[in-house]
Amino acid sequence: MSRNPLRLCSKKELKTLYGIPYCPAHIARLEAAGVFPLRVRLGQCRVAWVADEVEGWLQQKVEARKRRDEGQDD
Repeated sequence: MSRNPLRLCSKKELKTLYGIPYCPAHIARLEAAGVFPLRVRLGQCRVAWVADEVEGWLQQKVEARKRRDEGQDD
């Protein structure tokens, strides 16, 4: 049985791998508002996010855009 290992991404990777242009303070605000995946605390000075959750958040944004675009074409 093959299982994908859990992948984490750092603050830097949010920008470089996923193109998320937000500063750390804004990401913290989005997390507090419940609209961005919550960070995983790895140590006193290190946090990361579950890559699958970040990718799911991005997919939701794309789908929401598609729904808005489709609604405008009516």
